[in-house]
Amino acid sequence: MTDTPLLHVDMDAFYASVALRERPDLVDEPVVVGGSGRGVVLAANYVARRYGIRSALPMARVRRLCPHVVVLPPDYDTFTTVSASVMETFREVTPLVEAMSLDEAFLDVRGSVRRLGPPEQIAEQLRSRIHDEQGITCSVGVAWSVSVAKVASRRAKPDGVVVVRPAEVTTFLHPLDVGELYGVGEKTRTLLHRASYVTVGDLAHTPVPTLQRAFGRHLGAHLHQLAWGTDRTELVPQAGPHEPERSMGADETFARDTADREAIVRELLRLSARVGGRMRAAGVVGRTVTLKVRFSDFTTITRSHTLPEATDVTVEVHRAVTRLYDALGLRRERLRLVGVRVEGLVPRTAVQRQLVLGEPEHGWEEADRAVDRATRRFGSAAVRPASLVRGRGRTNESEIFPGRLP
Repeated sequence: MTDTPLLHVDMDAFYASVALRERPDLVDEPVVVGGSGRGVVLAANYVARRYGIRSALPMARVRRLCPHVVVLPPDYDTFTTVSASVMETFREVTPLVEAMSLDEAFLDVRGSVRRLGPPEQIAEQLRSRIHDEQGITCSVGVAWSVSVAKVASRRAKPDGVVVVRPAEVTTFLHPLDVGELYGVGEKTRTLLHRASYVTVGDLAHTPVPTLQRAFGRHLGAHLHQLAWGTDRTELVPQAGPHEPERSMGADETFARDTADREAIVRELLRLSARVGGRMRAAGVVGRTVTLKVRFSDFTTITRSHTLPEATDVTVEVHRAVTRLYDALGLRRERLRLVGVRVEGLVPRTAVQRQLVLGEPEHGWEEADRAVDRATRRFGSAAVRPASLVRGRGRTNESEIFPGRLP
């Protein structure tokens, strides 16, 4: 029985690392992945981080911090594919995998040590295999509890392993700033500092009732557990090998605020195609389509519509969000950002699409999959809706793909 059965495996600068696989010439340059113009940073490589660049930073701020930064567009299909491969590698080590996002997961390896060796050896095997197979690096924290493993993986970055045994928890955790604790965000950190709790040790040596009076019954008790590394030690693994996301979406910030319906509808088409492609790659469909719009004053609203049947078809998603946009009745209001999201995702194999009398044998589903095959082989720019190629003009369903389609 091992005393450090939990691994937290976290990909290093995942989106940037995946994007740089095709651009080895940029490995030593500051690189960010994200939207151009007034978009924000999705991920920054470690060279860019030296300039103070972090995720969610506006691109205008990024260019002030580092004028020579290289901005690469996100390729969500590739990110999803790489993530699925990494998660499958985890499940070959142990079925007890609790995925937290595309690029991180907890693993319980207590049932694997007889076959693969001690947890720290398994961690090194995973790092080596992910690097060899995916061309990216990861960091691993090894500990008895979830929170300590998470903190350990942060301290291991980039491309390292940190093992914290139960007897070492206090010397490892207590000197750290309270903001290092798993789940303690910036707001909670500020609140704790104002109350004179600066280090984890300050929390650990405060009686639980005192913390509960200051921060509430639940939070006070939880903070005390985190400070001693006595939070949960059991994982909640997903039921299937690839548990789908509950929703998928994409948004885009315009280079200039616009009230031009044609430009907005074209962007909604671009986003619908992106989301549809990600759904098809993940093998999921959804019924609820959501439109997000952000005005010039940063006011943001969303509108949703539930379709009669679940879909992953670009045309159907685009038709739904366009109707939602038109229903807003906007005339002169200028938009800063638009977004498309499909929610309530389920495996495509679990849904039988209803047959419609008189429906052509080949339609938009086949067209989407033909586009997917072309983009996988020739790149994302190989095939795109005709209206997006021209960049102007009326957008309608007959323009989305060339040819005689319904």
